[in-house]
Amino acid sequence: MGARKSKPSGVLDEAWRIFDWGQKEVLKDRLEKFTLSNPDVTKIKILVAGQIGAGKSSFINSVLSVFQGEIVNEALADTSSSGACRSFTKRLRAYRIRSADADLPYEFCDIKGLEPEKISECQPDDIVKTIYGHVKEGYKFEEKSLTSDDDHYIQNPSLSDQAFCVVYVIDANTIHLAADDKIITEKLKLIRQAISDKGIPQVIVMTKVDEACPLVNNDLKMVYRSEKIKKKMELCSAKVGVPVSHIFPVKNYHNEINTNDVVDVLILKALDQIVRSANARLRRGASNK
Repeated sequence: MGARKSKPSGVLDEAWRIFDWGQKEVLKDRLEKFTLSNPDVTKIKILVAGQIGAGKSSFINSVLSVFQGEIVNEALADTSSSGACRSFTKRLRAYRIRSADADLPYEFCDIKGLEPEKISECQPDDIVKTIYGHVKEGYKFEEKSLTSDDDHYIQNPSLSDQAFCVVYVIDANTIHLAADDKIITEKLKLIRQAISDKGIPQVIVMTKVDEACPLVNNDLKMVYRSEKIKKKMELCSAKVGVPVSHIFPVKNYHNEINTNDVVDVLILKALDQIVRSANARLRRGASNK
C-alpha cells in the first residue's frame, strides 16, 4: 500500500463558506437583468473607498472586464512603487458598468485612497459628503474638506446623486497590527460610524488574496479552504466592524491579458451582494434623511 498523502499546511478539512464555482453565468445574467426598486432612479451609485494601493481602481476595472469579456483598464491605477504612499486617484470619478452595448443600472464612484497619515477629519468627511450626494463628479480632493461654498458642492442632492452602498477595498496583505494599518482602519471606522445610523450598507472587498496566501496563489479555488485567508477576514471584520458575511475575497486582474472564469465568479459574487444591498437601501428612500 502506498503512503497516504499528507494535507498541506494551512488547508482546512472543509470549505468554511459554501461557494458554487460554476455560478458565473447565473450571476452575470442576474446582474444584467437587474431592475431597481425605485422607477424614478435610473442608476444607483456605489462608492468605492479604501487604502491606497489596495486595488480600488483595479477592482473597478476587474468588474468592467467581467462584463466586457476582455481586460479593461478604464479606471487608471498606479502600478509604480513610487506611488506607495500617495493616492493615484485625485478626483471623484464615476464608472458606468456596461454589458455588451447596454448600460447596467449601477455605477461605481472612485475616490481618493485613504493615506497612512495621522487621523484627520478631512478625508472621512469628504467621503461621507460624497456618500450623501453633496459632491459633484470631477471634484479634486484637497487637504481641506469640501465646503458648501465650493462650486463642486451639491446643496440638495437627488437620489441619483447619493451612494446606496459603500465598498471598502482592503489589501489582504495589510491585515495586521502595524501602525499604518491601524490608522487606515480608524479612518474606515470614522466613515462607518458617520453613516451606520442612516442604514447605508457596507461591504468589504478583500483584494490580493493570491499574494497573501501561497495556497491560494497556486489555486484560487482554495480561497475558502485557506486557514490564513479565513483568519484575515475574521481580523478584518473585528477591526473595521463589518460582518464576515459582508466580506468577499477577490483577485483583481493585474497582469493578465484574458479573463478567467474563476477570477470572474468571485468578483461577480461580491458585486451581486453589493448591488442587492444597495437596492434594498434604495427601496427605503434617501440615504441622507
